[in-house]
Amino acid sequence: MPEHRDPGHPAPNTPTASPGNDYQSRHHDYDGRHRADPDGLSVWTTAQTTGPVQRRGRYVPESVKHPARMLPAIAAHAIDAYTQPGDLVLDPMCGIGTTLVEAVHAGRDAFGIEYEPQWSNIADANIRHAHDQGATGRASVIRGDATRLTSLVPKALTGQVALVVTSPPYGPTVHGLVRPGADGVVKYDDRYNDGEDRGNLAYRDLTGLADGFTQILAGCATLLRPGGVVVVTARPWRKRGELVDLPSAVIAAGIRAGLVPIERCVALLAAVRDGHLVARPSFFQLQQVRKARAGGVPMHLIAHEDVLILAKQPKSDSGAGNLTGTLGDGVVA
Repeated sequence: MPEHRDPGHPAPNTPTASPGNDYQSRHHDYDGRHRADPDGLSVWTTAQTTGPVQRRGRYVPESVKHPARMLPAIAAHAIDAYTQPGDLVLDPMCGIGTTLVEAVHAGRDAFGIEYEPQWSNIADANIRHAHDQGATGRASVIRGDATRLTSLVPKALTGQVALVVTSPPYGPTVHGLVRPGADGVVKYDDRYNDGEDRGNLAYRDLTGLADGFTQILAGCATLLRPGGVVVVTARPWRKRGELVDLPSAVIAAGIRAGLVPIERCVALLAAVRDGHLVARPSFFQLQQVRKARAGGVPMHLIAHEDVLILAKQPKSDSGAGNLTGTLGDGVVA
């Protein structure tokens, strides 16, 4: 059975609900406003500082052990753009709790699902740390399998979530940390768990990952309120030289889950300095590009993540909806 975890904050500051009762929250009625700035750019400048600088002092030191951490600025931007204070935010694959921490700092309530105990424990610690720093939002973590999302969450939260922010696991070439060793570079903190538990989506092939993510998004669709939005960050990777197009797989999974793609944005992984991009690639990205170029393949560094925005389709709307821009462009105005 999944374990419901209390991040250690006093009960008045933790979102709780009993099945069959209305969720008692500070949430306002949905007013039809999706974005904080409707005319805002679709390119998010979310890496003006590095990931370690963004997390320094805001997250507990153990957070660095997670192999694929979302940049806090990406979660913060999504929360600012698509919610208002008091709204309820969900991350069904919350890892160390980045989405939850940024939500409570912004005065939103949040809850997350995490499959691995190691990461849910760190997420709990990060929420406690955020409250110690004065964050006013309420948050909690549920440990369990997000493909069974609606069975983990109190029924009273159905139709209450304003925003979902999450990211599926990436390929191993973008995971982990490195340090010099006697025999060269040593890679560490590059795995989601100590084994290869097939219940963890990180160890499935693309088809299995897409199927599992479809189940997760279907559960999110049930929990979303009318007008609720799902924000998914994803980037492609290469496996034995072949491109794995994860963003397209995410869009397809969302459509199968009953969601409508409405925007496709770009979250920069590079800083903007005097009109130029200053790339901040990982060791693994640099290594992959150098090997490819040495083999005659003109590969370039990826300096962004795709940000895929999907919305809950109204029951009266039988159409598939329109995606701003084209699925192949990666950037929309």
